Amino acid sequence: MTPELSQKYQHLQTVIASYDTVIVAFSGGIDSSLVAYVAGQILGTRALAVTSGSASLKRTDLALSRRLSEDWGIAHEVIVTDELSKSDYRANPTNRCFHCKTSLYTELQNIAEARGVAVIANGTNLDDLGDHRPGLIAAENHNIRSPLVESGFDKADIRALATALGLENADKPQAACLSSRFPYGTAIDQKLLAKVEAAEDILAELGFSQFRVRHHDDMARLEVLPAEFGLAAQHHDLIEQRIKALGYRFVTLDLAGFRSGSLNEGLRADQIQVVNIFDAREQ
Repeated sequence: MTPELSQKYQHLQTVIASYDTVIVAFSGGIDSSLVAYVAGQILGTRALAVTSGSASLKRTDLALSRRLSEDWGIAHEVIVTDELSKSDYRANPTNRCFHCKTSLYTELQNIAEARGVAVIANGTNLDDLGDHRPGLIAAENHNIRSPLVESGFDKADIRALATALGLENADKPQAACLSSRFPYGTAIDQKLLAKVEAAEDILAELGFSQFRVRHHDDMARLEVLPAEFGLAAQHHDLIEQRIKALGYRFVTLDLAGFRSGSLNEGLRADQIQVVNIFDAREQ
């Protein structure tokens, strides 16, 4: 661990130690995992990890969140938030994440108030602040703490510290919610989310490491790493057959390769919601 990373780790520990009690919004991804792990180590029974097991979270990530919390000895609960019952979410507007995170943080706030928990924390890091992230507005509205931002962590720092701490999912690929596979304006429901998840499970089974299946009506557009185009060519017949069996008419490979948030590329400047300055609210 470099001196700079060690200093950031100490800062993170100090920030989390300042919480009397905390609920961590825990998705199984490495960002929220690091927060949950450190919270469990420092606060013990005063820390609770909560995962929303709604349809937009992959079942593999739900299972991972359960296993990790058990391995780390941190209390963990699974809830089901109500975003799919909201027309504003199902319509998939450009600020869809705002509606999703509002559902999540409202439920976490209810739990915190019922149990007298002082702080709700998430896994937001510095790299999140320069992208289209409507969910950060929901976090600010609910006074959610972001200890990784407060401690100066970017994504590379998070992976480096997670590796140093021996976290199992230190190298876990980015895993945005399944709703991010649909172009804005394409209505979302539980059946479509399950369809995309099943298509991505096929790619996982075939050994792809980082990928997305983007849903375009009757076409599935596959984003995989350029280094794994050969793997796609090797299994092209099987990929086409199995994904078409899910109900797609066309299966295409995007030659631009995997890139996070590719469906944001068509947004106009006035549609992009970026949080440039995050209120760290040091306590």
